[in-house]
Amino acid sequence: MPTKDYFQQHMPGDLCFGCGTHNANGLHIQSYWEGDDAICIWQASEIYQGWKQLTCGGILATIVDCHCIATAMATAYRNENRPLDSEPHYLFATGSLSIKYLQPTPIHQPLVFRASTLDIQSERKYRLQCAIYANEIKTAEAEVIAFLVYRSDQPELAAPVFRPTESG
Repeated sequence: MPTKDYFQQHMPGDLCFGCGTHNANGLHIQSYWEGDDAICIWQASEIYQGWKQLTCGGILATIVDCHCIATAMATAYRNENRPLDSEPHYLFATGSLSIKYLQPTPIHQPLVFRASTLDIQSERKYRLQCAIYANEIKTAEAEVIAFLVYRSDQPELAAPVFRPTESG
């Protein structure tokens, strides 16, 4: 069986708590394509409890956010019919996150996060949806707006935080 091509492996310098491969204390989520959906399977530990045996809603929102941002990036590459490790590389940031908790999410089983891109506006604004499942039961659903904030081939158009300063 071939190994999955996880989106986060192609996000240079990613220190994010949720998805960063370079954050020793992070959640280290991994997202991959399954058809037109992006999938993330994550197993919580007890340190991420809200109430006893339930996953903290803030942790769930963090994973939804990071999974959708990575999905926006992967969608941009997919739409250009090129591999995730090709140039130019793109960075996305969250514009908004709206989550609806449908029922408590248990902590002692793997959770499946299923995201897809609903639409793209002006090549820079992506609207995504994501659902969380525990034992195939939907426990939450969300909508995320992701903005393209950096393209390595157009650094002059980057959000100010990504522009080089005189000090380097």
